Amino acid sequence: MAFVCGVDIGGTFTDTVVVDDGGRFYRGKAPSTPPHFEEGFFASLGSAADGLGIGLEELLSQTTHLFHGTTVATNAIVEMRGARVGLLTTRGHRDTLSIMRTFGRVAGLDVERLVHFASTSKPKPLIPKSLIAEIDERIDCKGQVVVELNEETARAAVRRLVADGVQALAICLLWSFINPEHEQRLVEIVREEAPGLYVCASSDLVPKWGEYERTAATAINAFVGPVMGAYLSGIETRLAASGYSRPLLVMQCGGGVSTSLQAREAPLLTLQSGPVGGATGSAFLGKAIGEENVIVTDMGGTSFDVGLISEGRPIVRSTSIVNQYQYFVPTVDIESIGAGGGSIAWVDQSSRTIRVGPQSAGSNPGPVCWGRGGTEPTVTDADIVLGYIDPDYFLGGRIKLDGAASLASLAQLGDKLGMAPHEAAAGVARIVDAHMADLIRKMTINRGYDPREFVVFAYGGAGPVHASGYARELGAKSVIVPLASNAAVWSAFGVASADILGVYETVELMAAPADPVRVQTIYDELERRAWKQLEQQGVKPEDVHMERSADLKYRAQLHEVEAAVATGPLDAVALTAAVADFERRYEQLYGAGAGFSAAGIEFVTFRLRASGRMPKPKLEQHQAAPAPATPRGERPVYWYEVGRFIATPTYDGNGFTVGNSVEGPVIVELPETTVVVRPGQRCAMDSFGNLRITL
Repeated sequence: MAFVCGVDIGGTFTDTVVVDDGGRFYRGKAPSTPPHFEEGFFASLGSAADGLGIGLEELLSQTTHLFHGTTVATNAIVEMRGARVGLLTTRGHRDTLSIMRTFGRVAGLDVERLVHFASTSKPKPLIPKSLIAEIDERIDCKGQVVVELNEETARAAVRRLVADGVQALAICLLWSFINPEHEQRLVEIVREEAPGLYVCASSDLVPKWGEYERTAATAINAFVGPVMGAYLSGIETRLAASGYSRPLLVMQCGGGVSTSLQAREAPLLTLQSGPVGGATGSAFLGKAIGEENVIVTDMGGTSFDVGLISEGRPIVRSTSIVNQYQYFVPTVDIESIGAGGGSIAWVDQSSRTIRVGPQSAGSNPGPVCWGRGGTEPTVTDADIVLGYIDPDYFLGGRIKLDGAASLASLAQLGDKLGMAPHEAAAGVARIVDAHMADLIRKMTINRGYDPREFVVFAYGGAGPVHASGYARELGAKSVIVPLASNAAVWSAFGVASADILGVYETVELMAAPADPVRVQTIYDELERRAWKQLEQQGVKPEDVHMERSADLKYRAQLHEVEAAVATGPLDAVALTAAVADFERRYEQLYGAGAGFSAAGIEFVTFRLRASGRMPKPKLEQHQAAPAPATPRGERPVYWYEVGRFIATPTYDGNGFTVGNSVEGPVIVELPETTVVVRPGQRCAMDSFGNLRITL
């Protein structure tokens, strides 16, 4: 037997999906174990091995590909627990990181914090000014050396920073993306002066203009580099000892995987890799079932993540924000808020209203019902009080929850406002549903997409519990719980269905109509680099797929929009089509009539996405079965839309077969999640094994 494994570390649980060579799926789940995430990694793999009836070592010895999505880098920067970093920069540019942009004070903050502007501030510095060394050198905007690199003072600067205890060095010089000569020489000097010290240069990582964004990306990469390196080394050592001898493939934010060596060199690319894995899996399934416009929603224990798939492809953005730092890295567009099963419900005394999140009980101590010391009611506690979740069937009965403790915590919350426990719980559910619907509106309507033209994929442990509520508010076509039982580990499934991906970019400002010969030369060089790297990774030529795009903007504007560029030989017609695609996408994003071609249009960044196809899980269709679904019981469930308890049938989701259909209100219970079908809705299983809720 040969296996493909995907492991995804979330804020509360670490999930595993194992696919055998017959296309059968097996799941594993274990609590995440920060800061020692590797313990949860192997516990989750072990859980999947148990489901197969074999040991962990036997599973790993027969695994051909092991994919991994991780939050290690994300947690390191959010919690400011990365390396002590020094920065080498061009003299006169020491304050680039601290100045930021004008919006740096509020970048990435949610509305609740924005309305209290006076309490906002710039983030804690990634690199103190005392650890920033200015280097005597200068290259101009055309790539010409104006001031030669002073190697003597550069060596002295490196020695000073090493003596100050830096664990990593970031190098970002002015105009190095045009001419990287000085940066590359500084890398050599660092390795000569401090062998073994983690070092990264902006010209290797993000060769793009935007001095602040490029410096921020390089600083973040150095900040999380040693942490990620230590984590991956520990994982690989234990994997080798357990019988796995192939490379570990790590999920990237761009929507594909890379080798662990590349993840060590550019850990910045692993930020948000878990949520991106879910979007990747959704695009794969959406294509198979004929749904090319999908809102992907992942509700776990800590956060709620939303992304978009339009015309079969995940929407990608060229900039990202983490901890208020904005940087340039192409990434699948995922937005997150603190709205998960562990989000804490509390009373705002000033307005006398219930609030939910963004604080989370996480995996330790977790919701009150977990019995691990949590005292504040959470969304999961409210779901138990409402009857959505059976406390005796959590994770298929492997964990028994304390329903009485949940009821007591919601009673205390309700007492503050003169509400009964079930009324307080209903308030919590309605509020969190509204928060999630608002985020989806931001991701759709604010970007020029109509949610009524999309289906909603609901996954994560809590997604299928709440999706019928938040999707109804949007007027979406329907809700799909992907592959039913696998929805609770969907990001791990997505990681296991990813391809190897490399994104290659060159910045060159070029007015339209651009010179086809020059543009062709740029793409030929990018493709040469891509072929070389994919060949080193063992990808066969027939499994290689390359896709061109470019960022364009109107002259004198700052906002760039990505447009498609044709493959093959380029001519004036192909580049004119790219310009037309830019104008179409610009108006979709900013509104009809917003474009102004009379100002002139400029190409800014030329980009190539090169992917190497990897083994995929097999998705099989099945014939409808004549046996109708029968309930296994019923329990009282409080439905806030009708304001009362209703005796609601409960179904065993594992007993559903293709063609089974039930009318709401019903509860469909799966081993790792629960599907809540509200009054007036209908749930049916399609030929692929998805549960589809008609709203």
